[in-house]
Amino acid sequence: MIKRSKKYRKSLEKPSPDSPCSLSDALDQLANFEKVNFDETVELSCSLGVDPKQSSQAVRGMVNLPHGSGKEIRVAVFTDKPDEATEAGADFAGLDDLIKKVKDGWMDFDVALSTTDAMKSVRSIARVLGPRGLMPTPKSGTVTDNIQEAITAVKAGRVEFKMDKTGALAVVVGKRSFTKSQLEENTNAAIDAVTSSRPEGFKGKFVKTVYLSSTMSPSVQLNPSLLNLT
Repeated sequence: MIKRSKKYRKSLEKPSPDSPCSLSDALDQLANFEKVNFDETVELSCSLGVDPKQSSQAVRGMVNLPHGSGKEIRVAVFTDKPDEATEAGADFAGLDDLIKKVKDGWMDFDVALSTTDAMKSVRSIARVLGPRGLMPTPKSGTVTDNIQEAITAVKAGRVEFKMDKTGALAVVVGKRSFTKSQLEENTNAAIDAVTSSRPEGFKGKFVKTVYLSSTMSPSVQLNPSLLNLT
């Protein structure tokens, strides 16, 4: 059993909705929870009705958060023109040298981008980047020849999400220090992105349950029907 902190247990004692609630009520509840001594990340978590064993039902996407994620994003760019990527704002850039560092265990970045040509070489570390959700893909917009635009989007608050092997996914929607309206707009943007990621031809209930929580807080269950997530 996980031992919960005193503040977590105290948050559980606060009045809470008797049933899955609206986003507005969930944010009010989240704001009412005990705070810790760092700015917690807020996440939207969904349990999906798809079959994670079926590749045709894989769910992956990205969202441009209107108010950013509140996190400083370290971007690594795989390219044979590292100087251009660095000038565009990349924290790390290179190709063979960067690939070797990753093979040697270096992973000090949050997002990996790649030019189209560089992907031939980047595939050699797919087994390293893939399990960590860092493998560049065209679908997520991380394989592109417009590196400057991609770096700007990532730094401004573009967040990726990917379903895990249990059929669950989580999307970062901001920090607890954000205002309610900022979190509401970010969360609605994330909800739209999740809805848009519904596999083509899928029949049935796409989202079974959805929760909002911060790093150290209890979760608050939202009503999918009020979020157009069914």
